[in-house]
Amino acid sequence: MKVVIAGTGNVAHVLGRKIIQSGHEIVQVVGRNTAHAEALGAVLHAPSGQLADIQDEADLYIVAVSDTALEHIGEWLPEIQPGIVVHTAGSVSKMVLKSVAENYGVLYPLQSLRSDIREIPEIPFLIDANAPGTLQHIRVFASSLSPKVVFADDTMRMKLHAGAVTVNNFTNYLFMLVQDFCEKGNTDFSLLLPLLHETVNRLEHYPARQMQTGPAMRNDQGTISKHLSLLQNNPAFSGLYADLSDRIARYYRDRKEDG
Repeated sequence: MKVVIAGTGNVAHVLGRKIIQSGHEIVQVVGRNTAHAEALGAVLHAPSGQLADIQDEADLYIVAVSDTALEHIGEWLPEIQPGIVVHTAGSVSKMVLKSVAENYGVLYPLQSLRSDIREIPEIPFLIDANAPGTLQHIRVFASSLSPKVVFADDTMRMKLHAGAVTVNNFTNYLFMLVQDFCEKGNTDFSLLLPLLHETVNRLEHYPARQMQTGPAMRNDQGTISKHLSLLQNNPAFSGLYADLSDRIARYYRDRKEDG
């Protein structure tokens, strides 16, 4: 397919590379910041331009911009005919594209993407469209990029986006707290990495609720008190530790009472 990318951020960078690797042609990169568009165009070996100069001969137009920008897309993106326009957001309805295209949909990469990654990770794609024929075209394209392509309407995509924020952004915040704690205590954080890998790997084979361990699950208040005492000068860490311990204990207590 001939593809135009509108946007110059992390998603545009990674998808652009993936699109080229999959044998498609990027015919143009456009953005509000001309310098950024030129830089990405150079990386992807594609012409660049301003949004007002967007080509009208591509098969697919990928709008990879922020959620806020998408909400006002009719103000900055010219109407596009006859190609398909898709956005890449998890929490924005496909209907925002109604004002700029007759054929439109969603190509949401369910992955944390950074422009500086060397190897592109596995990327599941959630797709949607305003019509069955358009959806099929998007499905064919997405399947050339990934073996995991799933239809997800606005509601399902929002649910998975909320889950993605939790398992990625929230857990990364926990990692930051622990890294800071280890650095200040002259403790080697890397010693925790094998444990971290094992915790994630288990999810490939078992439900998380069956794999829970630790003092909160056992309601070991003695160990919890020792840890909280150690963390008393770190309110962000200690507050989360206490709250999560309480929630874990109550979860397993309630399951025991129900079962």
